[in-house]
Amino acid sequence: MASELRVNTLKDASGNNSIATSFVASGSAKAWANIDGTGTVNLRDSFNTSGITDVAAGVYTTSISSNLANTNYVTVTGCDMDVAYGGVMIVVNGQNLTSSTRTKTYYGSGHAGTDNEINTFANFGDLA
Repeated sequence: MASELRVNTLKDASGNNSIATSFVASGSAKAWANIDGTGTVNLRDSFNTSGITDVAAGVYTTSISSNLANTNYVTVTGCDMDVAYGGVMIVVNGQNLTSSTRTKTYYGSGHAGTDNEINTFANFGDLA
């Protein structure tokens, strides 16, 4: 039998620092991943994702296990800096779908996809 805990507010062990549970639920990432984008592309670690597809150089589509409610979510991305290129790599969300997130890692103004060892994203929004 499933159990349920219903509360309106959470507090720390001292009874201080209260926060409404709605802030916890709404402010938590609904899907995230740490992607190894070199060689055989794989998920190092993830939450609410079911797989990854290597689309092209530096372009990856990560499937979301439990879809987001709509396309009005926020994606935060990041990656490591590849010193071989001597500059900052950029990751962008290239799709606006409820069932997957597509990221592209590239260097500089040419926007050509570049495989990168560490790529990350987190989606914030509502689940369907």
